[in-house]
Amino acid sequence: MNNTAVILNPSAGNEQARHWQERIESIVGGCPVRVTLHSAEAEALARRAAEEGFGKIVAAGGDGTVNEVVNGIVGSSAALGLLPIGTVNVFAMELGLPLRNLKLCWDIIQGDNVRLVDLPSANGRFFVQLAGVGLDAQVVKETSLAFKRSFGPLSYLISAAQIAARQPPKLFIESESTSVDEASFVLIGNGRLYGGPFPFFKHAVIDDGLFDVVLFKRLGYLEIIKYLQNVVFSSDISAPDIEYFQTEHLRVTSAQDVPLELDGELAGSCPIDFRIQKKGLRVLAPVSAT
Repeated sequence: MNNTAVILNPSAGNEQARHWQERIESIVGGCPVRVTLHSAEAEALARRAAEEGFGKIVAAGGDGTVNEVVNGIVGSSAALGLLPIGTVNVFAMELGLPLRNLKLCWDIIQGDNVRLVDLPSANGRFFVQLAGVGLDAQVVKETSLAFKRSFGPLSYLISAAQIAARQPPKLFIESESTSVDEASFVLIGNGRLYGGPFPFFKHAVIDDGLFDVVLFKRLGYLEIIKYLQNVVFSSDISAPDIEYFQTEHLRVTSAQDVPLELDGELAGSCPIDFRIQKKGLRVLAPVSAT
């Protein structure tokens, strides 16, 4: 089984980190486990593992770790495996992995069932599940690590409440797939889920070569937050102030400094060019999901 390398991001205090390392090592047997010591290290560790010829490179962490590992293995023949131990594991949910059973996830990695899924990018930076320009990226930007550790997922709501009173930015949209040219918030999905087990992008398929885009037109942040709930819990998007479309290419620009988040991590700001590589990523997935 030495064809597999595990990149572990314990992303917590020392005690917690030690616990995760011991737990992962007990599950993966003799496979090398490389532990990140600081943020953004998973990408470099994954790239090195790919260069060393490992055929399977496993992201043990949350969506942010998956994002880094993917950016490390792009261009190699390595397949991505997932051991979901992060606070948010939306991509693992999307693939139908048994989130609460790491042993079963490891069995899936050893089972060799490779699924080809789309590989989206924003300004050349790859992501797997989701991108946001505007509100949610601003929330990520203003939620510090210390704040996240104190309040967990609630920290994002607290930040969102502080941001909600502000004037949203003006975003300009270029795509042959929509007639809308101005928005105040844009969400781009590769899969169906956003923020958890919520099927936000109703028609998304993870291997159809298309982005699913939700544009919030000239709306204030409070209205957007209200609409977000509606979109999550309704079967389709019908509000006049929201546009939903699918596209292979999207460009978002603004005269303001508007941030971008990819898979829940801050990743630059406007202007942003979104492109998608159909079935460009090999993922070890449950057989039932193919």
